[in-house]
Amino acid sequence: MQRTLVKEVHEATAPRDAILLQGWVRTRRDAKAFSFIELNDGTCFKGIQVIADAKLPNYATEILRAHTGASIEVRGKLVASQGQGQKWEVVADSFTVLGEADATYPLQKKGHTLEFLREIAHLRPRSNLFGAVFRVRSRLAYAVHQFFQERNFLYVHTPIITASDCEGAGELFRVTTLDPSHPPMNEDGTIDFKQDFFAKKSYLTVSGQLEAEIFATALSNVYTFGPTFRAENSHTSRHASEFWMIEPEIAFCDLDGDMALAEEFVKHLIRDAKTHCAADLEFFGKFVDKDLLARLDFVLERPFQRCSYTEAIEILGKSGKTWEHPIAWGDNMQSEHERYLAEEHFKCPVTVYNYPRTLKPFYMRVNDDGKTVRAMDLLVPGIGEIIGGSQREERLDVLRENMAQHHLSEKEYWWYLDLRRYGTVPHSGFGLGFERMLMFVTGVANIRDVIPFARTPGTAEF
Repeated sequence: MQRTLVKEVHEATAPRDAILLQGWVRTRRDAKAFSFIELNDGTCFKGIQVIADAKLPNYATEILRAHTGASIEVRGKLVASQGQGQKWEVVADSFTVLGEADATYPLQKKGHTLEFLREIAHLRPRSNLFGAVFRVRSRLAYAVHQFFQERNFLYVHTPIITASDCEGAGELFRVTTLDPSHPPMNEDGTIDFKQDFFAKKSYLTVSGQLEAEIFATALSNVYTFGPTFRAENSHTSRHASEFWMIEPEIAFCDLDGDMALAEEFVKHLIRDAKTHCAADLEFFGKFVDKDLLARLDFVLERPFQRCSYTEAIEILGKSGKTWEHPIAWGDNMQSEHERYLAEEHFKCPVTVYNYPRTLKPFYMRVNDDGKTVRAMDLLVPGIGEIIGGSQREERLDVLRENMAQHHLSEKEYWWYLDLRRYGTVPHSGFGLGFERMLMFVTGVANIRDVIPFARTPGTAEF
């Protein structure tokens, strides 16, 4: 007999005389003549109630072994439930414990702190919260591809190991096979990286953008979706050393088109989660963030606002707020500033554009004023920045000037300059941090809790 998933059971339209379920025990309640077992296999939020009659041949031995966390196999009948709050239940004809779990099983039926659950990341997907988080993560990953594929974007796999630093930030993880205790040395006392595996300094990527630009200038519209890395010693709830990024790159597109796509993309992901993860979102709305569902509806229903960086600085200056990080024109906005704009001033997502040239990387297109670049950040309530993007600098002479100002070697970026030498086009793109989007959609406040195995400073368990 083929196994039926619990998700399929809840979608059933008629009783069944024979059904096979396999999963894990969430709870067991014993009465005189019956035991009631909640079985969950992780395919949906709700489990299914199994009724095991005391007359089953192996009842005494198997039921006593069916503790919380044990894996079980049940064969029986799917019948209409006599209890409230559930449509179906399963009356067992046979009941087998496949894998026992004793009283030391950490996920007993009680409350657990998120800090504790991070310590048992190998078991936390079995909890209600993390089962829901990772089902939403899976569904939204599918929705990302659906969004771009339906709009004729091509999916490009960009390298994880790279010799270029896209952001110019220098916060990079080194990739090397050299012996750290006895590296080969040059005559001037520096390390001879020509003897390394790739014959030069190489790193884990911080972004697939530059490589995506190569493909956009050949295939028109492309996107990447993969892991990126930052060797940033940050311990905030919004930063991780390894995270996933979605980065579309669009040929023949200016900043307005870039902002429109970013706004449409965010709405698509929220709409998809509401449609396909309703039970999980309902759980988040009850136990994680009581304002979540209203906030998601609010974002879907209202047009996003747009304001220039200069306007944003004026708004912050007139707010009457005392900022932890005082801000003036030319400064980077901090999370407190971004959240004020989205949550208190505009009271909806807002796209801030035209940032000071000095704040942004070398590849962003310089405006006619010479002081600002065609950059944009999409800010959402509860999180702050969720998307960062720009129109790229397609003019060879201006790009070379930008690289000189950022002290970047033209020799290292010869191929990037070639894109401007041969058939250059206006083009734009953005990056969305997948985990930040998940935090927004689920209401979960810490990035460590929306990625299966968090990589943060000092932590690389599992």
